[in-house]
Amino acid sequence: MRVGGKSRTDWKRVDATKDEDLDYSEIPELDEDFFKRAKIRWPRPKDTITIRIDHDVLEWFKAQGTGYQTRMNAVLKAYKEAHLNRAAQ
Repeated sequence: MRVGGKSRTDWKRVDATKDEDLDYSEIPELDEDFFKRAKIRWPRPKDTITIRIDHDVLEWFKAQGTGYQTRMNAVLKAYKEAHLNRAAQ
């Protein structure tokens, strides 16, 4: 997770973790049937657009650090999903 552009992940701990230290007990085995039915779903490419954003809004997102456009997209997607869910009720 990133806050203000800086990762809060303890990468030293992650790097020190060995495979045998991981708990897989709640993850089901993937059998042959799973792979027979599996389908690759590539994400659709994003569209490039020009959009007019209020200066203060853009600066706020930029101040959050690298990936501000991805975060803006996530906010718009959440807004869309909320309205789709509301319309479906």
